[in-house]
Amino acid sequence: MAPTNPAEFLDHLTQALDGAAPLALVPGIDQATIPQGAALVLGTSGSTAGQPQIVAVSRASLHAAVSSTHQVLGGSGGWLLTLPADHVAGVMVAARSIVAGTPLTTATPGAFRTETFIADVERLLHDGADRHYTSLVPTQLGRVLADPAAMRSAAQLDAILVGGAATPSGMLRQARDAGLRVVTTYGMTETCGGCVYDGIPLPGVEITLEPESGRVRITGPQVALGYLMDGELRPFNDSFTTADRGSWEGGRLRILGRLDDVIISGGVNVDPRIVEETILGLESVAECLVVGLPDAEWGQRVAAAVVPRPGLDEAQRRELPDRVAQIVRQRLGGAWTPRLVLALDELPLRGPGKPDRAAVASILARERD
Repeated sequence: MAPTNPAEFLDHLTQALDGAAPLALVPGIDQATIPQGAALVLGTSGSTAGQPQIVAVSRASLHAAVSSTHQVLGGSGGWLLTLPADHVAGVMVAARSIVAGTPLTTATPGAFRTETFIADVERLLHDGADRHYTSLVPTQLGRVLADPAAMRSAAQLDAILVGGAATPSGMLRQARDAGLRVVTTYGMTETCGGCVYDGIPLPGVEITLEPESGRVRITGPQVALGYLMDGELRPFNDSFTTADRGSWEGGRLRILGRLDDVIISGGVNVDPRIVEETILGLESVAECLVVGLPDAEWGQRVAAAVVPRPGLDEAQRRELPDRVAQIVRQRLGGAWTPRLVLALDELPLRGPGKPDRAAVASILARERD
Protein backbone atom coordinates (compact mmCIF):
# COMPACT_ATOMS: atom_id res chain seq x y z
CA MET A 1 0.00 0.00 0.00
CA ALA A 2 1.33 3.46 -0.87
CA PRO A 3 2.63 5.50 2.12
CA THR A 4 0.50 8.45 3.17
CA ASN A 5 3.15 10.82 4.59
CA PRO A 6 6.89 11.56 4.09
CA ALA A 7 8.07 9.72 7.21
CA GLU A 8 6.09 6.62 6.28
CA PHE A 9 7.36 6.81 2.71
CA LEU A 10 10.99 6.93 3.85
CA ASP A 11 10.45 4.05 6.27
CA HIS A 12 8.85 1.87 3.57
CA LEU A 13 11.51 2.80 0.99
CA THR A 14 14.24 1.94 3.49
CA GLN A 15 12.70 -1.50 4.00
CA ALA A 16 12.48 -2.00 0.23
CA LEU A 17 16.13 -1.05 -0.24
CA ASP A 18 17.12 -3.42 2.57
CA GLY A 19 15.15 -6.24 0.97
CA ALA A 20 12.74 -6.50 3.90
CA ALA A 21 9.46 -5.75 2.10
CA PRO A 22 8.49 -4.41 -1.35
CA LEU A 23 7.01 -0.94 -1.67
CA ALA A 24 4.06 -0.37 -4.02
CA LEU A 25 3.52 3.25 -5.07
CA VAL A 26 0.57 2.38 -7.31
CA PRO A 27 -2.92 2.41 -5.74
CA GLY A 28 -4.78 -0.88 -5.66
CA ILE A 29 -1.76 -3.17 -6.11
CA ASP A 30 -2.32 -6.57 -4.51
CA GLN A 31 0.83 -7.54 -2.61
CA ALA A 32 0.33 -11.10 -3.79
CA THR A 33 0.80 -10.00 -7.41
CA ILE A 34 4.18 -8.34 -6.79
CA PRO A 35 6.72 -10.59 -8.53
CA GLN A 36 9.53 -12.36 -6.73
CA GLY A 37 12.60 -10.13 -6.47
CA ALA A 38 10.74 -6.84 -6.82
CA ALA A 39 11.58 -4.18 -4.25
CA LEU A 40 9.51 -1.39 -5.77
CA VAL A 41 6.39 -1.12 -7.90
CA LEU A 42 5.52 2.25 -9.41
CA GLY A 43 3.73 3.72 -12.39
CA THR A 44 5.07 5.49 -15.46
CA SER A 45 3.87 8.82 -16.82
CA GLY A 46 2.92 7.18 -20.10
CA SER A 47 5.56 8.96 -22.17
CA THR A 48 7.65 5.87 -22.96
CA ALA A 49 5.20 3.06 -23.67
CA GLY A 50 2.39 5.28 -24.97
CA GLN A 51 0.18 4.72 -21.95
CA PRO A 52 0.85 4.45 -18.20
CA GLN A 53 2.46 1.16 -17.20
CA ILE A 54 3.22 -0.50 -13.88
CA VAL A 55 6.93 -1.21 -13.47
CA ALA A 56 8.51 -3.72 -11.08
CA VAL A 57 12.04 -2.78 -9.97
CA SER A 58 14.56 -4.97 -8.18
CA ARG A 59 16.62 -3.99 -5.15
CA ALA A 60 19.78 -4.59 -7.18
CA SER A 61 18.69 -2.11 -9.86
CA LEU A 62 17.91 0.57 -7.28
CA HIS A 63 21.31 0.15 -5.64
CA ALA A 64 23.07 0.15 -9.01
CA ALA A 65 21.37 3.43 -9.93
CA VAL A 66 22.32 5.03 -6.62
CA SER A 67 25.92 3.85 -6.79
CA SER A 68 26.51 4.99 -10.36
CA THR A 69 25.01 8.43 -9.72
CA HIS A 70 27.24 9.11 -6.73
CA GLN A 71 30.25 7.76 -8.61
CA VAL A 72 29.71 10.23 -11.45
CA LEU A 73 28.84 13.18 -9.19
CA GLY A 74 31.94 12.73 -7.04
CA GLY A 75 30.49 11.20 -3.91
CA SER A 76 27.38 10.93 -1.79
CA GLY A 77 25.79 13.92 -0.09
CA GLY A 78 22.64 15.44 1.27
CA TRP A 79 19.72 15.75 -1.14
CA LEU A 80 16.83 18.21 -1.46
CA LEU A 81 13.63 16.48 -2.60
CA THR A 82 11.57 18.86 -4.76
CA LEU A 83 9.83 16.22 -6.90
CA PRO A 84 6.81 13.99 -6.20
CA ALA A 85 7.77 10.94 -4.16
CA ASP A 86 5.47 8.64 -6.13
CA HIS A 87 7.43 9.16 -9.37
CA VAL A 88 10.80 7.63 -10.15
CA ALA A 89 12.79 10.89 -10.01
CA GLY A 90 11.57 11.64 -6.49
CA VAL A 91 12.02 8.03 -5.38
CA MET A 92 15.63 8.03 -6.55
CA VAL A 93 16.44 11.28 -4.72
CA ALA A 94 15.23 9.69 -1.50
CA ALA A 95 16.95 6.37 -2.28
CA ARG A 96 20.34 8.09 -2.70
CA SER A 97 20.08 9.61 0.76
CA ILE A 98 18.91 6.37 2.36
CA VAL A 99 21.62 4.18 0.81
CA ALA A 100 24.39 6.67 1.59
CA GLY A 101 23.10 7.41 5.08
CA THR A 102 23.04 11.13 4.35
CA PRO A 103 20.28 13.61 5.26
CA LEU A 104 17.24 14.12 3.06
CA THR A 105 15.72 17.60 3.06
CA THR A 106 12.10 17.64 1.93
CA ALA A 107 10.97 20.76 0.08
CA THR A 108 8.36 23.04 1.58
CA PRO A 109 4.90 21.61 0.75
CA GLY A 110 2.92 23.19 -2.05
CA ALA A 111 3.72 24.42 -5.53
CA PHE A 112 7.36 25.10 -6.38
CA ARG A 113 8.18 28.73 -5.63
CA THR A 114 11.59 30.36 -5.68
CA GLU A 115 11.24 31.93 -2.24
CA THR A 116 10.60 28.54 -0.62
CA PHE A 117 13.35 26.99 -2.77
CA ILE A 118 15.82 29.49 -1.31
CA ALA A 119 14.76 28.57 2.22
CA ASP A 120 14.91 24.84 1.40
CA VAL A 121 18.44 25.14 0.02
CA GLU A 122 19.48 26.98 3.16
CA ARG A 123 18.18 24.08 5.28
CA LEU A 124 19.96 21.62 2.99
CA LEU A 125 23.30 23.41 3.32
CA HIS A 126 23.12 23.10 7.12
CA ASP A 127 22.39 19.37 7.21
CA GLY A 128 25.97 18.39 8.08
CA ALA A 129 26.77 16.63 4.78
CA ASP A 130 29.93 17.34 2.81
CA ARG A 131 28.19 17.66 -0.56
CA HIS A 132 24.72 18.85 -1.53
CA TYR A 133 22.49 18.00 -4.46
CA THR A 134 18.99 18.40 -5.81
CA SER A 135 16.99 17.27 -8.83
CA LEU A 136 14.72 19.59 -10.83
CA VAL A 137 12.58 19.48 -13.95
CA PRO A 138 13.24 22.16 -16.60
CA THR A 139 10.19 24.18 -15.57
CA GLN A 140 11.56 24.48 -12.03
CA LEU A 141 15.03 25.39 -13.31
CA GLY A 142 13.50 28.09 -15.50
CA ARG A 143 11.83 29.66 -12.47
CA VAL A 144 15.12 29.58 -10.55
CA LEU A 145 16.90 31.32 -13.42
CA ALA A 146 14.25 34.06 -13.46
CA ASP A 147 15.04 34.94 -9.82
CA PRO A 148 18.57 36.25 -9.09
CA ALA A 149 18.33 35.30 -5.40
CA ALA A 150 17.28 31.75 -6.27
CA MET A 151 20.16 31.51 -8.76
CA ARG A 152 22.62 32.46 -6.02
CA SER A 153 21.19 29.75 -3.77
CA ALA A 154 21.31 27.14 -6.51
CA ALA A 155 24.93 28.01 -7.31
CA GLN A 156 25.92 26.76 -3.85
CA LEU A 157 24.93 23.18 -4.72
CA ASP A 158 27.49 20.65 -5.90
CA ALA A 159 25.17 19.42 -8.65
CA ILE A 160 21.64 19.97 -9.93
CA LEU A 161 20.23 17.06 -11.90
CA VAL A 162 17.78 18.26 -14.56
CA GLY A 163 15.54 15.78 -16.34
CA GLY A 164 12.01 14.56 -16.87
CA ALA A 165 11.84 16.52 -20.14
CA ALA A 166 14.20 18.06 -22.66
CA THR A 167 16.05 21.08 -21.28
CA PRO A 168 16.35 23.95 -23.80
CA SER A 169 19.96 24.65 -24.76
CA GLY A 170 19.54 28.34 -23.99
CA MET A 171 18.39 27.51 -20.48
CA LEU A 172 21.44 25.30 -19.95
CA ARG A 173 23.78 28.04 -21.14
CA GLN A 174 22.16 30.58 -18.86
CA ALA A 175 22.40 28.23 -15.88
CA ARG A 176 26.04 27.36 -16.46
CA ASP A 177 26.98 30.97 -17.15
CA ALA A 178 25.46 31.79 -13.75
CA GLY A 179 27.68 29.20 -12.05
CA LEU A 180 25.08 26.48 -11.58
CA ARG A 181 26.52 22.97 -11.82
CA VAL A 182 23.71 21.56 -13.94
CA VAL A 183 23.78 17.92 -15.08
CA THR A 184 21.25 16.87 -17.70
CA THR A 185 19.81 13.40 -17.24
CA TYR A 186 18.06 10.98 -19.56
CA GLY A 187 16.14 7.96 -18.39
CA MET A 188 12.73 6.74 -17.37
CA THR A 189 10.90 4.67 -14.77
CA GLU A 190 11.99 1.54 -16.62
CA THR A 191 15.66 2.46 -15.96
CA CYS A 192 15.37 3.71 -12.35
CA GLY A 193 15.36 7.26 -13.65
CA GLY A 194 18.39 8.88 -15.21
CA CYS A 195 20.96 6.49 -16.67
CA VAL A 196 22.70 8.94 -19.03
CA TYR A 197 24.25 12.10 -17.56
CA ASP A 198 25.27 14.95 -19.86
CA GLY A 199 25.02 12.51 -22.76
CA ILE A 200 27.37 9.92 -21.19
CA PRO A 201 25.92 6.55 -20.05
CA LEU A 202 26.43 5.86 -16.34
CA PRO A 203 28.89 3.08 -15.39
CA GLY A 204 27.55 -0.29 -16.50
CA VAL A 205 24.92 1.22 -18.83
CA GLU A 206 25.14 0.49 -22.55
CA ILE A 207 23.26 2.52 -25.16
CA THR A 208 22.67 1.20 -28.67
CA LEU A 209 20.78 2.87 -31.53
CA GLU A 210 18.81 1.02 -34.18
CA PRO A 211 20.46 1.69 -37.56
CA GLU A 212 17.41 2.92 -39.47
CA SER A 213 15.26 4.65 -36.90
CA GLY A 214 17.81 5.70 -34.28
CA ARG A 215 15.58 4.10 -31.62
CA VAL A 216 17.37 4.07 -28.26
CA ARG A 217 17.95 0.76 -26.48
CA ILE A 218 19.25 0.68 -22.89
CA THR A 219 21.02 -2.30 -21.34
CA GLY A 220 22.53 -2.60 -17.89
CA PRO A 221 22.00 -3.09 -14.17
CA GLN A 222 19.64 -0.11 -13.80
CA VAL A 223 17.01 -1.66 -16.07
CA ALA A 224 13.91 -2.71 -14.12
CA LEU A 225 12.54 -6.25 -13.92
CA GLY A 226 9.68 -5.53 -16.29
CA TYR A 227 6.05 -4.48 -16.61
CA LEU A 228 3.45 -5.88 -14.25
CA MET A 229 0.47 -6.75 -16.46
CA ASP A 230 -2.64 -8.60 -15.30
CA GLY A 231 -0.78 -9.86 -12.27
CA GLU A 232 2.12 -11.27 -14.31
CA LEU A 233 5.60 -9.98 -15.03
CA ARG A 234 6.53 -9.12 -18.60
CA PRO A 235 10.32 -9.16 -18.19
CA PHE A 236 12.83 -6.77 -19.76
CA ASN A 237 15.75 -9.19 -19.27
CA ASP A 238 18.17 -6.34 -18.47
CA SER A 239 17.43 -4.48 -21.71
CA PHE A 240 14.76 -1.89 -22.49
CA THR A 241 13.88 -0.54 -25.94
CA THR A 242 12.52 2.99 -25.68
CA ALA A 243 10.25 4.98 -27.99
CA ASP A 244 12.91 7.68 -28.31
CA ARG A 245 15.14 8.63 -31.24
CA GLY A 246 18.78 9.40 -30.58
CA SER A 247 22.11 10.12 -32.21
CA TRP A 248 25.75 10.22 -31.13
CA GLU A 249 27.35 13.67 -31.31
CA GLY A 250 30.94 14.02 -30.14
CA GLY A 251 30.67 10.80 -28.17
CA ARG A 252 27.55 11.96 -26.32
CA LEU A 253 23.98 10.76 -26.73
CA ARG A 254 21.55 13.35 -28.03
CA ILE A 255 17.86 12.57 -27.68
CA LEU A 256 15.97 13.79 -30.74
CA GLY A 257 12.47 13.14 -29.44
CA ARG A 258 9.96 10.32 -29.60
CA LEU A 259 9.57 8.30 -32.77
CA ASP A 260 5.86 9.05 -32.89
CA ASP A 261 6.33 12.81 -32.39
CA VAL A 262 7.64 13.37 -35.92
CA ILE A 263 5.18 15.53 -37.87
CA ILE A 264 4.62 14.58 -41.53
CA SER A 265 3.27 17.66 -43.30
CA GLY A 266 2.87 17.54 -47.07
CA GLY A 267 5.39 14.71 -47.27
CA VAL A 268 8.02 16.59 -45.22
CA ASN A 269 9.22 15.04 -41.95
CA VAL A 270 9.21 17.85 -39.39
CA ASP A 271 11.15 17.25 -36.17
CA PRO A 272 9.28 19.13 -33.41
CA ARG A 273 12.41 19.29 -31.23
CA ILE A 274 14.24 21.34 -33.88
CA VAL A 275 11.28 23.68 -34.24
CA GLU A 276 11.07 24.10 -30.46
CA GLU A 277 14.79 24.92 -30.18
CA THR A 278 14.39 27.50 -32.95
CA ILE A 279 11.44 29.17 -31.25
CA LEU A 280 13.24 29.19 -27.91
CA GLY A 281 15.93 31.26 -29.61
CA LEU A 282 13.55 34.20 -29.22
CA GLU A 283 14.21 36.11 -26.00
CA SER A 284 10.48 36.70 -25.67
CA VAL A 285 9.70 32.94 -25.33
CA ALA A 286 10.21 31.13 -22.03
CA GLU A 287 8.74 27.72 -22.93
CA CYS A 288 7.49 26.05 -26.08
CA LEU A 289 5.89 22.83 -27.28
CA VAL A 290 5.31 21.91 -30.94
CA VAL A 291 2.80 19.30 -32.12
CA GLY A 292 1.17 18.13 -35.31
CA LEU A 293 -2.56 18.65 -35.83
CA PRO A 294 -4.55 16.52 -38.30
CA ASP A 295 -5.11 18.28 -41.62
CA ALA A 296 -7.25 17.01 -44.50
CA GLU A 297 -5.00 18.52 -47.17
CA TRP A 298 -1.48 18.17 -45.75
CA GLY A 299 -1.86 15.18 -43.43
CA GLN A 300 -0.63 17.21 -40.47
CA ARG A 301 -0.07 20.89 -39.77
CA VAL A 302 2.62 22.22 -37.44
CA ALA A 303 1.26 24.06 -34.39
CA ALA A 304 3.01 25.59 -31.39
CA ALA A 305 2.11 26.59 -27.85
CA VAL A 306 4.43 29.17 -26.31
CA VAL A 307 4.78 30.68 -22.85
CA PRO A 308 5.90 34.32 -23.10
CA ARG A 309 8.72 35.49 -20.86
CA PRO A 310 7.55 37.54 -17.86
CA GLY A 311 7.52 41.28 -18.40
CA LEU A 312 6.22 41.40 -21.96
CA ASP A 313 3.67 44.13 -22.53
CA GLU A 314 0.38 43.54 -24.32
CA ALA A 315 1.69 44.70 -27.69
CA GLN A 316 4.64 42.30 -27.48
CA ARG A 317 2.35 39.42 -26.56
CA ARG A 318 0.09 40.17 -29.54
CA GLU A 319 3.08 40.25 -31.89
CA LEU A 320 4.56 37.02 -30.55
CA PRO A 321 2.73 34.53 -32.87
CA ASP A 322 3.95 36.42 -35.95
CA ARG A 323 7.50 36.61 -34.55
CA VAL A 324 7.47 32.85 -33.91
CA ALA A 325 6.28 32.03 -37.42
CA GLN A 326 8.80 34.45 -38.91
CA ILE A 327 11.87 33.01 -37.18
CA VAL A 328 10.91 29.40 -38.03
CA ARG A 329 10.25 30.29 -41.68
CA GLN A 330 13.59 32.12 -41.94
CA ARG A 331 15.67 29.37 -40.36
CA LEU A 332 13.86 26.14 -41.28
CA GLY A 333 11.54 26.84 -44.21
CA GLY A 334 7.84 27.00 -44.93
CA ALA A 335 6.98 23.34 -44.27
CA TRP A 336 8.36 23.64 -40.73
CA THR A 337 6.53 26.89 -39.93
CA PRO A 338 3.69 26.66 -37.36
CA ARG A 339 0.35 27.53 -38.94
CA LEU A 340 -1.04 28.15 -35.46
CA VAL A 341 0.84 29.73 -32.54
CA LEU A 342 -0.97 30.10 -29.24
CA ALA A 343 0.38 31.93 -26.18
CA LEU A 344 -0.40 30.24 -22.86
CA ASP A 345 0.30 31.36 -19.30
CA GLU A 346 1.86 27.94 -18.67
CA LEU A 347 2.17 24.57 -20.38
CA PRO A 348 0.00 21.78 -18.97
CA LEU A 349 2.15 19.21 -17.17
CA ARG A 350 1.89 15.58 -16.17
CA GLY A 351 3.81 13.32 -13.84
CA PRO A 352 6.76 15.00 -12.12
CA GLY A 353 6.68 18.02 -14.41
CA LYS A 354 6.79 16.86 -18.02
CA PRO A 355 4.96 18.99 -20.58
CA ASP A 356 1.76 17.18 -21.53
CA ARG A 357 1.98 16.92 -25.31
CA ALA A 358 -1.49 15.39 -25.67
CA ALA A 359 -3.09 18.14 -23.60
CA VAL A 360 -1.31 20.83 -25.62
CA ALA A 361 -2.48 19.20 -28.87
CA SER A 362 -6.06 19.21 -27.56
CA ILE A 363 -5.85 22.92 -26.61
CA LEU A 364 -4.42 23.84 -30.01
CA ALA A 365 -7.02 21.77 -31.84
CA ARG A 366 -9.83 23.58 -30.00
CA GLU A 367 -8.26 26.94 -30.84
CA ARG A 368 -7.97 25.99 -34.51
CA ASP A 369 -11.56 24.78 -34.71
